[in-house]
Amino acid sequence: MNINNGFFDALKSLGEENSVETELLIEKVKSAMLKAARKAYPHSEERIKVDIDPLTKKFAMYIEQEIIDDYPIDENEINIDVARTIDPNAYIGGKILKEIDISKLGRMAALSAKQSIKGDLREINREQMLSRFESKEHECITAKISQVDQNRGTVTVEYDGTELYLFKNEQIPGEVLEVGKPVKVYITSIVGKTKKPIVKISRTHKDLVKRLFEQEVPEIYDGTVEVKGISREAGARTKMAVWSRDPNVDAVGACIGTKRSRIKAVVDELNQEKIDIILWSDVPEQYISKALAPAEVLRTIITSDEEKACTVIVPNNQLSLAIGNKGQNAKLAAKLTGYKIDIKPQFDTDNQEAPELSQDFKVEKAVSEPEVTEETPAVEIPAEAPETENAAPAEE
Repeated sequence: MNINNGFFDALKSLGEENSVETELLIEKVKSAMLKAARKAYPHSEERIKVDIDPLTKKFAMYIEQEIIDDYPIDENEINIDVARTIDPNAYIGGKILKEIDISKLGRMAALSAKQSIKGDLREINREQMLSRFESKEHECITAKISQVDQNRGTVTVEYDGTELYLFKNEQIPGEVLEVGKPVKVYITSIVGKTKKPIVKISRTHKDLVKRLFEQEVPEIYDGTVEVKGISREAGARTKMAVWSRDPNVDAVGACIGTKRSRIKAVVDELNQEKIDIILWSDVPEQYISKALAPAEVLRTIITSDEEKACTVIVPNNQLSLAIGNKGQNAKLAAKLTGYKIDIKPQFDTDNQEAPELSQDFKVEKAVSEPEVTEETPAVEIPAEAPETENAAPAEE
């Protein structure tokens, strides 16, 4: 039976729309038609064959009949005399293919075949999605912006022929994304892996910063420099603590790069978000002091090991910088270190110096972007759990 070109053209279009090879799609159509024919011919299940050839535009279905010299009891048998009208060389005990009229399969069989093909396509798409993205889960990819929904704020990006959706709450506040431009996104997770996979992407996730530095800093990529912790307020500021396994490698300097080239590349990608690179320390007082960069810290003391609380003394003119606009700097330091931080000025309103504390560390300022903040009174910042799996707990 020859089918007009429309069927095979539709088959080709269906394959292109679903990124499926025509050969694979033909196998799925064959399977669906076999299921439909077996319902129509329940006694011939194992004898039905399907032949689809896109080159010759041939689409045919057959029942394999056994040639006998008696009267056939069902469609699985054929009399020798009838068989020789089809094939003059037919013989008793041989086989002959009887073509099935596809149009007579019935509406239900055709509907069943259609549903079966749809199911196969869904499964193919699921497998393709997983093969394309499963290895990239928790990684950074570069996609191309294909559409921006001005009403909902959703941005559609394309990666390897697949459309992904960057929702408003996963975009950096204040950032303008333009159609046609490349954008780096972090794959936070793939949900619905056993049914319909959905790839979730983000530009606000803290680990996007880590992946970007891995791309720019070979020492992080090869493990020489380790990222110990990250705290982030997307669009405003990120604090990243680093440590070098090699005493000859400057962890902070490696992240900055010559003429600040490496850190600048990350800052540019994150819409000029400020980034503080902090040298991690296993001495809590030192780590906390550095985490409050760009503010200068005079003294730090752990007031409670059990509650992970500390008091930090800063020069009066550094108080607002240490706290940050709306407490942002201190909050990020608390998230990074896991400590509840009580920030106090060096002198009180009566010009009395803060009492001496048991520990006094001179701490080099961490590298950071300059920040202008409003005058803010001393505040106590509650601790939060470190925001990264790699955040190292401070030793008591």
